[in-house]
Amino acid sequence: MSTNLAFFAWNRSIPGREQLSAEHFKEFLGYLAGEQQSGRIQSFEPVFLDSHGGDLGGFVLIRADNAKLDALMSSPAFVRHRTRALLHLEGSGCVRGAGGDLVQERMKLWTELLPR
Repeated sequence: MSTNLAFFAWNRSIPGREQLSAEHFKEFLGYLAGEQQSGRIQSFEPVFLDSHGGDLGGFVLIRADNAKLDALMSSPAFVRHRTRALLHLEGSGCVRGAGGDLVQERMKLWTELLPR
């Protein structure tokens, strides 16, 4: 199965805004659960990383086909969640990616385009 994904990541809560982060995290996961239940996304997985001295504290991996992911990321609700996150999280951001069978497709394309 081909897999498109969105990687919504953050470093940590802005000091003094931890409670806002905790509340918003719960709301965001509830929102994504509704999107999954309605079939608008395939799945999502929240991940907290162990302390490692870097600037990535956690992320949510969201999977959906390309059109559904486009619709999700441009929806007013998702844009609102992303904007809210800017107010209480350091280093928050969202980037598209490829997983599953798409990794092999992208690697094949990459190797075909290498200079010979």
